[in-house]
Amino acid sequence: MANTFHVSMYVKDLDAALDRYRKILGVEPAKVRPGYAKFELADPPVIFSLVLGGEPGTVSHLGIRYPGTGEVASEMARTKGQGIDLVQQQGVTCCYAKADKFWVKDEDGMPWEMYSLIADVEAETADDPKLRQFLGQSFEKPGEGAMEASCCAPGAACGG
Repeated sequence: MANTFHVSMYVKDLDAALDRYRKILGVEPAKVRPGYAKFELADPPVIFSLVLGGEPGTVSHLGIRYPGTGEVASEMARTKGQGIDLVQQQGVTCCYAKADKFWVKDEDGMPWEMYSLIADVEAETADDPKLRQFLGQSFEKPGEGAMEASCCAPGAACGG
């Protein structure tokens, strides 16, 4: 299996977005869960996920899915060797998937998720405050102050 490009985008209405992207992409989504969906395209190889919340129509994050955890470990070592700050997560559950991953940000602050899918799971999240701090993210709940959010919530970054 080759590396696969990953794009995660915020939407305001998941059902409407799914209806439109089924027509645009000509395929059914590979996964649909509350507040989250993803399409897996073979040509070009891309994982396109939709996340309810955030600023609709904007990119949540970019990433690369590697075939295995060994490739993730090698890329992480290479990235560290370049002096780039990163956050490592092993066996994390996020967006209905268990994965080994690390996160980096580009020069303009765009988050990149470099990961290998271990398994699909039914749980949405195991929130990581260290990742939130690294990405500079918080989540405002109506009527409350900023709080930590699940990985697939508005303002969050996730893959799967």
